[in-house]
Amino acid sequence: MGSQGNMPSIHVFMVSFPGQGHVNPLLRLGKRLAAKGILVTFSTAESHGAQMRKANKNLSDEPTPYGSGMIRFQFFDDAWDYSKPEGTDLGLYMQHLESVDVAETHGIPCAVLWVQSAASFSCYYHYLHKSVPFPTESDLEIEVQLPSMPLLKHDEIPSFLYPTSRYTMLRKAILGQFEKLSGSFCVIMDTFQELELELVDQLSKICPIKTVGPLFMHPKLISPNGEDINGDLFTADGGIMQWLDSKSPSSVVYISFGSIVMLQQKQIDELAYGLLNSGVNFLWVLKEPSTGTGFLPVKLPDGFLDKAGDRAKIVQWCPQEQVLAHPSLACFLTHCGWNSTMEAISLGTPIIAFPQWGDQVLDAKYLVDVFKVGIRLCRGEDHNNVIPREEVEKCVREATSGAKAAEMKENALKWKKAAEDAVAKGGSSQKNLQAFIDEVVTTCTAEKFKKASVQ
Repeated sequence: MGSQGNMPSIHVFMVSFPGQGHVNPLLRLGKRLAAKGILVTFSTAESHGAQMRKANKNLSDEPTPYGSGMIRFQFFDDAWDYSKPEGTDLGLYMQHLESVDVAETHGIPCAVLWVQSAASFSCYYHYLHKSVPFPTESDLEIEVQLPSMPLLKHDEIPSFLYPTSRYTMLRKAILGQFEKLSGSFCVIMDTFQELELELVDQLSKICPIKTVGPLFMHPKLISPNGEDINGDLFTADGGIMQWLDSKSPSSVVYISFGSIVMLQQKQIDELAYGLLNSGVNFLWVLKEPSTGTGFLPVKLPDGFLDKAGDRAKIVQWCPQEQVLAHPSLACFLTHCGWNSTMEAISLGTPIIAFPQWGDQVLDAKYLVDVFKVGIRLCRGEDHNNVIPREEVEKCVREATSGAKAAEMKENALKWKKAAEDAVAKGGSSQKNLQAFIDEVVTTCTAEKFKKASVQ
């Protein structure tokens, strides 16, 4: 596609919301673009970027060769004072971030990476356009029927859309992005066509959609220093893979609730005793709360680790893709965030669904009732229930042995094969990704436009 000297002639500027669940998929897309001969500049708030640099020593603000192109990291100062009383106000911060919307200001052609499911996209789109009834304050328990989707109970829609949600600022921020979709030449989705086939076909009639996932499964390239480039906020604890290697096939339950969800102490206690009483091996990511969130640290019950012995490994961070692909894994007890959902489905791992809020409750619905790879442990934080240890033990046993476990594993392996086919040469995601790259090249080389931005 041509370049000036060694520098690629096409430049894509990527701006990510400062959150692990947004950075990871956008960076994965960025690496695919760079691999095809494009210069990618990846950016997010400096507060988040500083953590990325600390955990990943190979992030450079200078163009670094990657495949046929280059990638660099240049973080922006969000001019936000986290030490002030309003420093932890998410609503104010979301409003503040709107000032980073540089594509529209400068007339740069723009595409959007949607980091949730096509089903979640459909919910927000139809809510915004009032095309079907959603729960209201006067009718809180209305069921929602959307095109090409199963009937959703009131607590199965993305919880930000629920009238009593505490996160109205997030609802406003997401809907604000939908109002700007007309200015984007493409909506890229980290899902694969076969997973949400009928729905993707239906949504494609509304706006230009390209499914390119699972992004984490596209072939990885190694940077010149011999390491892959990633955007993790933390470094993984040591000894995890060795511990998994010591366990029998399909004998370990992996527990992780992502980078944001924090459970209350009494729920941690019940989960701990439920796992202990189930008799299984388990790897549990039990992280410290982020500074400024207001969450208190949680701890395991006194004497718990002595009772569990070598059956338990407790860590603060781990290489999730590697863990989910390990043969000792039996199932994944998860908050059902979309990144975790995609990784589990694509690696053939059954699910114990423990959603809390946002799109997690919708993802759990699909994992259990549509994809049929999971069983439900809870229905979300709005129910404000503490799941007792007896229920935890029952679900863990059901997901790791017996007819239900075998059925979920069989279905999970079918989705794994479908995901592998999607990203393979000639697969739906591989073709869609190449079509997007071709569109970026065409758009950027047109005389009217010189740069592209992906947000």
